[in-house]
Amino acid sequence: MMTDLWDKNDLPKGNTVLIEGPLRSGHKIDYDGNVVVMGDVNAGAEVRATGHIIIFGALRGMVHSGAQGDTRAKVLALMLFPTQLRIADHITCPPQGYEEIAGKAPEIAQITGGKVVIEQLIV
Repeated sequence: MMTDLWDKNDLPKGNTVLIEGPLRSGHKIDYDGNVVVMGDVNAGAEVRATGHIIIFGALRGMVHSGAQGDTRAKVLALMLFPTQLRIADHITCPPQGYEEIAGKAPEIAQITGGKVVIEQLIV
């Protein structure tokens, strides 16, 4: 299934920080707002945001969007292989073998019907 990036009524609002370059193991970002990473988030790196998280690269680390309970928060990555992905109070990990089928197109994770759903992004 494919989805649009954002409904026009759900565009990112609030503060946004731009991180230029990759986040390596041990790096931690904790931000009150949206986070945009221009590079990979490697295994062992963590990004926590009260808003959306957008990664222009591969996500291999841990992310937590909507960290203060915003279930409308989303996670977008060009390649989505997280060790753990959280949106508000929902937590998920990719299934075994997920890397073999993922990464063909940008993906977006969001809460739909009370659970985290990952879909290919329409670009």
